[in-house]
Amino acid sequence: MPLHMTKIAFSATSPASLRAWLESHAGANGGAGEALMTTRYLPTRHAEMIGGSLFWIFEHTLIGRSPIIGFEQRAEDGRWHIRLEPKLIPIVSKPKRAHQGWRYLKDEDAPRDLGEGEDAGDVIPPRLARELMKLGLV
Repeated sequence: MPLHMTKIAFSATSPASLRAWLESHAGANGGAGEALMTTRYLPTRHAEMIGGSLFWIFEHTLIGRSPIIGFEQRAEDGRWHIRLEPKLIPIVSKPKRAHQGWRYLKDEDAPRDLGEGEDAGDVIPPRLARELMKLGLV
């Protein structure tokens, strides 16, 4: 089972803007078809994460995931690229507190993908999920 990670969708103004940013990289980088996230340090468990996903946090809610292709060090400053498939796969929304950097997420704790024709609002609206989380009910 792959290991996943969570990260805040920093500077995204909406899930649609995050999707647009990811999809804008589909033909970028010399046609490699991957989005590159930059991080200061290589995750210790990076080998376990290839084949896993980066789960995006937006407004204290996990909203979608992007499959992880691999990791690559940048020559100019030693930072690391997290190589992602340039797509946002919708998932069943799940409350998640914000954090700095990234955090590991075990496969059994990861929310499932939304099924064909299923809408995130059919499961539980993100705002309601946040309010229930604040009350300790979720």
